[in-house]
Amino acid sequence: MDLRHLRYFLCVSEEMHFGRAAQRLGISQPPLSQQIRALEEELGVRLFERTSRRVTLTEVGRMFAPEARATLERAEHAIRTARLAQQGAIGRLAVGFTSSGPFVPRVARTLYDFRQAYPDVELTLRELGRDDQIEEVARRRLDIGIIRSFDRPNLPDGLAAMMLEEEDMRLAVRQDHPFAAQANDPAIIDLQGEPMVFYSAANGAGFNEHFFALCREAGFEPHVVQEAGSLATLLGLVAAGFGATILAHSLTRLHVDNLVYRPLAAPVTSRLWLIHRDDLSPTSQAFRDIILTGSDPS
Repeated sequence: MDLRHLRYFLCVSEEMHFGRAAQRLGISQPPLSQQIRALEEELGVRLFERTSRRVTLTEVGRMFAPEARATLERAEHAIRTARLAQQGAIGRLAVGFTSSGPFVPRVARTLYDFRQAYPDVELTLRELGRDDQIEEVARRRLDIGIIRSFDRPNLPDGLAAMMLEEEDMRLAVRQDHPFAAQANDPAIIDLQGEPMVFYSAANGAGFNEHFFALCREAGFEPHVVQEAGSLATLLGLVAAGFGATILAHSLTRLHVDNLVYRPLAAPVTSRLWLIHRDDLSPTSQAFRDIILTGSDPS
């Protein structure tokens, strides 16, 4: 059954006049009459009583009208839904991020802008380490990942990565630590023998490996005394005097009592990457466009 037939039927049932209905529909009367007859023949029923003076609905027509209207409304809703989904304006989006991700202005701005531009998209956020995000994106449990890695991440087939930001790292120490007040910026070699606090391997994958390699290049093994599973624990342990740590410059926006952030003498940089599958959904494409351009592409 053609949806056009339902529209024609409903228009005639409302006007009770083929001429006025044809005018309202923007067609001539003969084709309208032909389409109504075609609908009646397809259904095997008579929908209208026609006389030279008037048109009325049959009992069958009266019962058919509300069902036809509901069918047409459902069809139009389905069409709108499909078009919105194609535009990425509805649906679901699961985004993973590292603990430092929301503190990067571009990421925070993107999350805000995306929610403003696409309020009907169900946005789910998950804090995960680099390797876990890569696995979840590959398994289609995440649509987008925002990871931190010094080098281009090693991704399985079907995944792509784009660098978003590159930022210097900072040394975080308790305010009474000698590094907090010394005139010169600390160097990597100055950390030899210093108690250090780092993310656990699951949360610090990539960064830990790179920083430990820098320490080894300087001729020593880092002295790791504690591992933390979260950013709050990491900063809390440093503020409590357990040791120093290295973190992204974006995190220095966090004010923690008794904590001081120092630049390193030779800058150590970290990169933030956007990862996704090659077969981007329209919603994922919309998110990627916003984070890359800094504005709603629509």
